[in-house]
Amino acid sequence: MSSLPTEEVFTNARIVLDDEVLHGSVLVRDGRIADVSEGTARNGLDCAGDHILPGLVELHTDHLEGHYLPRPKVRWNIHAALQAHDAQVAGSGITTVFDALRVGMDEDAALGSKDMADMADAITEATADDRLRAEHFIHLRCEVSAPDVIPAFERLAGNGRVRLASLMDHAPGQRQFVDLQTYRTYYQGKMRMTDAEFDRFCARRIAESEANSPRSRRTIADRCREAGITLASHDDATADHVEESRDLGIALAEFPTTLEAARLSREAGLSVLMGAPNVVRGGSHSGNVSAKDLVEIGVLDVLSSDYVPFSLIQATFLLAGSIGLPEAAAMVTRTPARVANLDDRGAIRPGLRADLIRVRAEVGAAVPPVVRSVWREGRRVA
Repeated sequence: MSSLPTEEVFTNARIVLDDEVLHGSVLVRDGRIADVSEGTARNGLDCAGDHILPGLVELHTDHLEGHYLPRPKVRWNIHAALQAHDAQVAGSGITTVFDALRVGMDEDAALGSKDMADMADAITEATADDRLRAEHFIHLRCEVSAPDVIPAFERLAGNGRVRLASLMDHAPGQRQFVDLQTYRTYYQGKMRMTDAEFDRFCARRIAESEANSPRSRRTIADRCREAGITLASHDDATADHVEESRDLGIALAEFPTTLEAARLSREAGLSVLMGAPNVVRGGSHSGNVSAKDLVEIGVLDVLSSDYVPFSLIQATFLLAGSIGLPEAAAMVTRTPARVANLDDRGAIRPGLRADLIRVRAEVGAAVPPVVRSVWREGRRVA
């Protein structure tokens, strides 16, 4: 990457601020936003009326795994896989990304704990060597029903890039898979099991959940509080789930599966996260609550690209047609930065990092936006 420019001006741009879109200019000096002003400057980069937004902040994506394991049993060079993932993330306008690595394995996992440790090490090394376009942190996806989740968590929790952990349980009959037919469609199709094999599989998963989940949730939550790692719940569906999350010190409710859980999470002081693919597709692929339903009742705070990096910017401009661009942009910039305790980014204000993206798009249009340029701390990275 090139060295930081001392000063640069972005002008003739539609600048997305906290509560308005301003036609004007942004002055960047030494990697920070120095000034925001109305009108067009004489000198500077002419943005031709494109939008300038803060760099997007992504809290939950396991997209890296697809680059590392591009085909069954094919492990790609981890450093090359990371850089390919990073290029796609940055090209989608994401300047801060939390790569979700799974801890707690079961028989359907294509990757193991060592693979996760290797990916964590690769992120740390590439960050130290300045080989990444976006800034990468680590999000530990803790499958609390798995027998090995606590030692697997301890193996990675000491990595300094770990800033977020989520507590999840994918056992059948609850949370994401209350509907056993949905669970059957997902797992029996994925693993090609007979009906008898599927029944045994469900019984084993339920037994593991009952044996491990309560203790693992509490142990990992306590460890996260001690280490200053932000905690997220996952797939809360009921009032009891939300009450448990509040008692554990959860800050972020990821992918609540019902309107009730989303509403109660917000009332309990949690930020609510849903998937941007849910917005783009018009609903959940699992048949759970729609993100747009949560927008309509005013309880959606954060969007995550989950499994499609570009969906984050696409969902932003789709939602902007109904709630306005400043509010939609906050879900992918300012609010996730606040949840992750990153107070130096997420908005276009003097003093904050010059993480900026230039986007050509029309609010609410079906045509996807075009991310034309991306800067991280004033450096052009895409």
